Amino acid sequence: MALIKKFRIKSFKIEEKIIELKKISVFYNKRQILNNLNLKINKQEILGMLGPNGVGKSTIFNLISGLKEPNHGEIIINGINCTKMPINERFNKFKLGLVPQYGGLIHDLSLIDNLKLVSEIHIKNKELREQKINKLVSQFEFESLLNIKAKHLSGGQKKKLVIAMTLVNDPKILLLDEPFAALDILTIKMLQEIVLNLQATEEISIVICDHQARDLLNCVDRAIILSNGQIIASGSPKDVISDKAAKTQYFGDEFNLS
Repeated sequence: MALIKKFRIKSFKIEEKIIELKKISVFYNKRQILNNLNLKINKQEILGMLGPNGVGKSTIFNLISGLKEPNHGEIIINGINCTKMPINERFNKFKLGLVPQYGGLIHDLSLIDNLKLVSEIHIKNKELREQKINKLVSQFEFESLLNIKAKHLSGGQKKKLVIAMTLVNDPKILLLDEPFAALDILTIKMLQEIVLNLQATEEISIVICDHQARDLLNCVDRAIILSNGQIIASGSPKDVISDKAAKTQYFGDEFNLS
């Protein structure tokens, strides 16, 4: 995969939102997770979400994907209120892709068979299926791994495979749940490169949630910091790490990007 120079979009030529969460409140067993939260995500933006455990990052993913319905508020995608839209309809209509922290592949199938399985679900035409698989194999440099069972792949190779499987359906919105967890430095850099390539070449809007704050901030255009059910800071990586509330409630005084 060709290296793309690290960059962040400072301002969008056309600032056009693709996702909007409006006045969202969510409760789990009477415990409030999100409190009147408002969030906008622009087209072709890489947004990072940071915050302590249990602050609502995964809940936001569940709201966008349709796995969770808010107690109050609205979920708008491409200008359409989809708050009560079923999961399958939402994924197909808005071309959503979700890469979970765990799983997402069949361990006893080879890498190529995992790709074939997903392609047969989404692409009816055999020739188009083969073209898509060949493109992904080349794009992710899978040539030497095709016949290896998924359970024998490294952590980084498994993550690459799950991302590739998600791309079979040409998503326009990609949700990445803790993609950098438990990976070595070189593998994380490889995944950061993949994220930047997807934004640049596929024009995908990407939302990343991760506890590896430095790794996340090094590949996003904008970040939000969540605390007590609300967004306490939002802006460029440089802006959020210098934000007083973010320092007090999440980063601490010593955190930096270097």
